[in-house]
Amino acid sequence: MSRAFVNEERFEQVGGEELVERPISQHPNYVTPTGALELQTLEESLIAQLESLKSAGDDTFGKDKIAEIERDLRYVRARLDSVILIDPKTQNHETILFGATVEVKDFENVQHVFHIVGEDEADASINKVSWVSPLAKSLIGQKVGDTVTWQRPVGDMALEILDIHYPS
Repeated sequence: MSRAFVNEERFEQVGGEELVERPISQHPNYVTPTGALELQTLEESLIAQLESLKSAGDDTFGKDKIAEIERDLRYVRARLDSVILIDPKTQNHETILFGATVEVKDFENVQHVFHIVGEDEADASINKVSWVSPLAKSLIGQKVGDTVTWQRPVGDMALEILDIHYPS
């Protein structure tokens, strides 16, 4: 085969580059019971994927995927090792704390609901916000009836706290 048809650089680059480790937060790893279960489930899923790929064969792209899964597994295990489980049921229900679901009203009288969770649980698409986010920081410690200022890159927003829920 002519060397013109072999892309050696591509294979050397794919196999030769080291994956960058996923950064681990310096904040305490507060996690709700749901978040702890999600991390455990993710660990199990990654282990299953890894076993499947390792038994499938020995190609360059498989090795890259194995390296990626091993990196993600190291991250998940580090997060599991540092879990500080907070059961929202045990929190003071009069105050917004970790694990609270908070109903607020903005300056246009639009209501929003946010759930304050651990960093790995956060998902803005379903209104789960990390306890270290600017929104959560503005809410934590407040009570129903209080007004807080949520500092956002697009401009500050005043929020009136309407209700605080914790799982029962």
